[in-house]
Amino acid sequence: MEPEEHLLALKVMRLTRPTLATPLPVTCDSKDLPGNLLNVALQQDAASVKGTETLSIGQFLLLPQSPVNIYLGETFSSYICVYNETQHIVSNVSVKVDLQTTSQRLPLSSNPPTPQLTPDDTVNIVIHHEVKEIGNHILVCEVSYQNAVGILKSFRKFFKIQVLKPLDVKTKFYNAENDDVYLEAQVQNITTGPICLEKVALDASHLFKVTSLNVSPTGESIFGKTTLLNPLAVCQFLYCLSPNEKLSSDLKSLSGATNIGKLDIVWRSNLGERGRLQTSQLQRMGPDYGDIRLSITELPNFVVLEELFAFKCRLVNNCERSVELIMYLDNSDGLAWCGISGRKLETLPPHSSRVLEFKAIPLIPGLHTLSGIKLIDTFLKRTYNYDDLGQVFVIVNDNVVGKSI
Repeated sequence: MEPEEHLLALKVMRLTRPTLATPLPVTCDSKDLPGNLLNVALQQDAASVKGTETLSIGQFLLLPQSPVNIYLGETFSSYICVYNETQHIVSNVSVKVDLQTTSQRLPLSSNPPTPQLTPDDTVNIVIHHEVKEIGNHILVCEVSYQNAVGILKSFRKFFKIQVLKPLDVKTKFYNAENDDVYLEAQVQNITTGPICLEKVALDASHLFKVTSLNVSPTGESIFGKTTLLNPLAVCQFLYCLSPNEKLSSDLKSLSGATNIGKLDIVWRSNLGERGRLQTSQLQRMGPDYGDIRLSITELPNFVVLEELFAFKCRLVNNCERSVELIMYLDNSDGLAWCGISGRKLETLPPHSSRVLEFKAIPLIPGLHTLSGIKLIDTFLKRTYNYDDLGQVFVIVNDNVVGKSI
């Protein structure tokens, strides 16, 4: 059975901007085997500049030579034309355009019917849609009309659209001792052309306050005015998330706060075409603080060799019972503790904290790790060792003059 012939024709065209092309001249000396063949071809090339054919000067606008890829987050634009290619007048011309994705069907256009369409006349529709899913999409165009005798006719056409992934985003988390969370985001351009990152921001969870470490103290981007990514190039971004006071006071809730937020990325491609991508909720591995936690609250960055210095720590009881602890101080290489080792601390009620002050004398210059603090739970006979509380840099005081004996 032959398909029914219709009075109307349907044309669908993708609207894309041209690209920038740089000519690549290929030439040789006239004494070589090709002779002047390559030079003559360069002179006849429409992209060459007269007198400078052998120089690659500037760029030119190149119209799309093949179907252009559409990437997630970009805006898909299309021109739809219904054309009356007969000598008959048709009436009540209706055009409906839908986009079928893997999960839903989206209406893009449903204009009111055109009362009459004379011969050689057209119905023109331009649609714009921000693509939010990866994979195959089907553009469904349905045209209905009445012929000269009033019979209702309709037909549909389907156009396949492949939506590709534009960026590859990888994340790494680091849980700091002061409860801050550091997020490293690696953004890679996996499109076929260069893109310019216009915005890479972290929309943090309400439990955290975010600080971008990608700007200088004056507020300027550390990447410069333009963050350009060539195909397969990678750019790294760093953020610091600080928990709010309510979350910091409850270690159980802090350990369970795994939702960090979402990355919001905006870029420009080709001749300024805009794209936007938002990641799903980023998840971190919650730290296990245990029943007893000891963390530094105050610590100098620099200390002087053989001079007493002090720092403070917060001792937290995260269990449901009161605990009695005995604290031991073991000297390490380059550091001597000043205090009583083996002393019993005051009873610590459930879910409470106390600030402890420690004093020590550095014996060797350089960078040293604070270690050698040990707590023993007298009830459970459990030992808690703290061998990486923090680091200090020991410097030599220039005012100290050595004396001979």
